[in-house]
Amino acid sequence: MKKILSTVALLATIMIFAAADHGLSPIGKYITQWAPTAVREMYRSGVPASITLAQGILESRYGLSPLAAEGNNHFGIKCHKDWTGKKQYHDDNEKGECFRVYDNADESFRDHSDFLRYRDRYKFLFEFETTDYKAWANGLKKAGYATDPNYPSKLIKYIEDYKLYEYDKMSLADAERLMGEQDVHAAASQPDRVSPSVSETGEKPAISDKGGESVNTENPAKVSKAEKKARKKAEKAARKARKKAAEEDEELSGHIPESPLSIEEPKRIDKNQLEEFKFSLSREAYSKNGVPFVSSVEGETYSSIAARYGLFPKELLKFNDLTVEQELLPGTVVYLQAKKNQSQKGLDKFIVDDDSQTLRDICQRFGVKMSSVCKMNGFDADYQPREGDTIILRGKKKK
Repeated sequence: MKKILSTVALLATIMIFAAADHGLSPIGKYITQWAPTAVREMYRSGVPASITLAQGILESRYGLSPLAAEGNNHFGIKCHKDWTGKKQYHDDNEKGECFRVYDNADESFRDHSDFLRYRDRYKFLFEFETTDYKAWANGLKKAGYATDPNYPSKLIKYIEDYKLYEYDKMSLADAERLMGEQDVHAAASQPDRVSPSVSETGEKPAISDKGGESVNTENPAKVSKAEKKARKKAEKAARKARKKAAEEDEELSGHIPESPLSIEEPKRIDKNQLEEFKFSLSREAYSKNGVPFVSSVEGETYSSIAARYGLFPKELLKFNDLTVEQELLPGTVVYLQAKKNQSQKGLDKFIVDDDSQTLRDICQRFGVKMSSVCKMNGFDADYQPREGDTIILRGKKKK
């Protein structure tokens, strides 16, 4: 018990120093208010908390923009074809563009995470570590999130000026618990000494009394060795708590994916499992959503693969949502067991970016039965997805 309290106290020390830097400025208030939400979304979706907070500060002018104030839209997300909710119109790149309206800001934060998580053009971002905020910032620009060429540098400046990277290392429980510590510290601190940083509205950056870019109330030279040691221990404890939370999430999902942030990368099957699957050891097999598969090579057919693995041809076709054999192109995923009724935990849906994808293509990609996807979404078997459609892969579609 003493050890747990000690860990919390150490983490509180880190957060109090961070709160001192925030002061009571509009940006500091925004960070204090929304940091727990950003950390929660990081654990749910894989989007770094620092990136979420920096984008929120920049896109919503720390919650004061008309989009945020009138429509709870903190990330400047436009309507797009898949949006069926409330709308508001503002001039952006073009006059009178359509933007999403949310019932509350929490919905905006969740939709922002999903917007990045479930669209193919942002998929590569999840190959980066959640602590690599620079890669994420540059990747967002590369993927087309914003047209401003200085977008990455603006995000990075917010993250570094306000030490938002600290939230990327926090456990969910500690982030929510320690926000109370920040509130207490902020109430007892001196009046504002930090003005809003650079934003797209053209506001001036924060200037310290000594001409720096931002005020830092902590003097590094006065930080004792004990305090430095305490911080290191706290950071280590936070990383350990985060790892434990991830492991618990994997246990609940029933399997351990190669990467909890990947929506496509398969994992290689452990050779210890090959006996159970009755696979030949002479050929590499993989697994997606816990379902074993092979990648076809030149000259193979569904019948030849079925024969190789001791399956009936019709059985193999059924595993792959086919009723009749068709041409098998090299590199095609061929499942060797029945696919799952839903996708792995964390991949609740998929947003279509390409009209050429069929429903079967999507089901093969995520290792889910097409019949189950049709049932979850209320689709007919011949349904053809369109750009912007949201395909539910876990649970049921909300009406």
